[in-house]
Amino acid sequence: MISLENVSKKFGTGVFAISGVSFTIDRGEFVFLVGPTGSGKTTIFRLLIREMLPTQGSVVVNSFDLIKLPNKKVPDLRKKIGVVFQDLKLLHDRTLIENTMLPLEVVGIKAKEAVKRAEEILSQVGILEHKDKFPIQLSGGEVQRAAIARALILSPEILLADEPTGNLDDATSWEIVKLLVDINEKGTTVIMATHDTDIVKRLNKRIIELKEGAVVNDKKGHKTNHKNSERDEDEKPVATEDIKKSTETLADVPAMSGKQRDSSKKEEHSKESNKAGDITNDFEEALK
Repeated sequence: MISLENVSKKFGTGVFAISGVSFTIDRGEFVFLVGPTGSGKTTIFRLLIREMLPTQGSVVVNSFDLIKLPNKKVPDLRKKIGVVFQDLKLLHDRTLIENTMLPLEVVGIKAKEAVKRAEEILSQVGILEHKDKFPIQLSGGEVQRAAIARALILSPEILLADEPTGNLDDATSWEIVKLLVDINEKGTTVIMATHDTDIVKRLNKRIIELKEGAVVNDKKGHKTNHKNSERDEDEKPVATEDIKKSTETLADVPAMSGKQRDSSKKEEHSKESNKAGDITNDFEEALK
């Protein structure tokens, strides 16, 4: 489904963000992309949505060869990939349901159908009752769920989550991870970039570790099995032992959340307060 082969990205300054990266991710996998800040996690995400092209190597997502992909086909690629941005990019002058509907508006879905779809997704992530609130009125966990809802609105085959627990407390972080596991169980391939070793250790999922732009470890975990590679909204996937174990582990979160989290959690949630105009431009550019 996703293949990177000997991929490097060199910026104009001469610095390599990643160098010689190779890995393959199968349909339906849940993968942790781990490594310290600056190790190349976000660069890989930007390559996968073709926000940038590699300096060398090949990047393939589904049947799309991103090196050869014409610009007019990039929107087709991005409809298949949902992204939870590290800075969320929610519009603070729009309500929760309006934020969720935004991608549908961009692709021309009629308002009535867009509202119905947005309500379904908000219900799926557990915040439908807050649909008429603005982001500033929501808690950190609710804002993160809102960002996930928007990423899911076009029913993507792949979900990229860039540090989705970075500014959350222990209990809320596990709620978000549990939500991502649930999404994965329904058939979506999930790649979560994180430096939170506590979360990674508790879930027996595949781990791709980056250091200074190179893959230094690729540890296989349990892969979720699904009835079909093609998802059917009316068909529930087969429950496997690893899914049960993951769910049980996440259910025990309150008893395990005593560890002090990384110091980055202390950063103010104010990172999300980008100007609405700038955010709109960024998001619409990502969907073009």
